Amino acid sequence: MLVIVVENAPHRLRGRLALWLLEVRAGTYVGKVSRRVREMIWNTVEMGIDEGNAVMAWATNTESGFDFETLGANRRVGIDMDGLKLVSFLPDGEVAERL
Repeated sequence: MLVIVVENAPHRLRGRLALWLLEVRAGTYVGKVSRRVREMIWNTVEMGIDEGNAVMAWATNTESGFDFETLGANRRVGIDMDGLKLVSFLPDGEVAERL
């Protein structure tokens, strides 16, 4: 299972994502794809996100059962705690740029 959520994304990127995944809500895409296709889709998001931001989560064989990546300016940052990936919030006004 793959989930991608985009905010403030260009229409051309949203249309491109809709080719491979189902848009269940505005900016929220889901699907079941291979690792190779997932990486190709994420590369497309990286190249087309412009000023927006995105998060991608997918099922994997880890303790939590999933993994995720973020892209663009966001207060939420993924951190690794002894092999478990968690989300850390930056202080108000501070935004991380993940590219």
